[in-house]
Amino acid sequence: MHYNCLIVDDEADLAKMTTEYFQMSDISTAYVTSKKECFDFLAAHTVDLLLLDINLGDGSGLEICKALREQYQLPILFISARQSDDDVLVALSVGGDDYVKKPYSLSVLLAKVRVNLRRARQISELMEQASQEPEAGDAIHAKAGGAADTEYGGPGEVLILDEATMSAVLKGERILLKAKEFALLQCLYEHKNTIVKKDQLFDEVWGDSFYSDGTLNVHIRKLREKLEEDPNDPKMIKTIWGTGYLLEV
Repeated sequence: MHYNCLIVDDEADLAKMTTEYFQMSDISTAYVTSKKECFDFLAAHTVDLLLLDINLGDGSGLEICKALREQYQLPILFISARQSDDDVLVALSVGGDDYVKKPYSLSVLLAKVRVNLRRARQISELMEQASQEPEAGDAIHAKAGGAADTEYGGPGEVLILDEATMSAVLKGERILLKAKEFALLQCLYEHKNTIVKKDQLFDEVWGDSFYSDGTLNVHIRKLREKLEEDPNDPKMIKTIWGTGYLLEV
């Protein structure tokens, strides 16, 4: 059987309430309360998105995320009562797409789930179309270069941002980005060739939420790993020590 969302949380009452709320909003949802039940469920069913708690009675959600990233590309959103910046950093580093702190608003969580489901569906459709094209790279580049996209680049390179799928095309190759990675790259481009201070990035990318320098550093590193030829010697996304970052184009 197929589900839009699987909740893995040992707080059974909360998981059940969230499941019922999602079901009323036409998001087919199930929940399990342990690491073992999670893997058993995924062996028997297909799932579009995972809501994953960190602390489980028989293991860690971080372990589940790392294991699933070796097999699946589905969005994984952590839901946890753990509040420290280190917890957020670790969750993002092992492959989490977002981190929602408990107690959470059901309506806000639902909105995040809808956004991630829509993006995953768009990416799946786009990649399926590209795989059917004789020249997949050219087809992707042409599709991404529409009026709604943003194109820029330095000598010998062109980078196109595709907001519909939150992805980038660099030198004809599509690069899938997580939501915050895309928002961060888009923000840097909007202020290209100027220094963007850290406080400005926090405000424009993360909104009212408070995150540490470590969170920003993780996302910058992820972007460099995906976009730079040598992430340790970045040519596009440069660090301005003590101030912020500069996107040179």
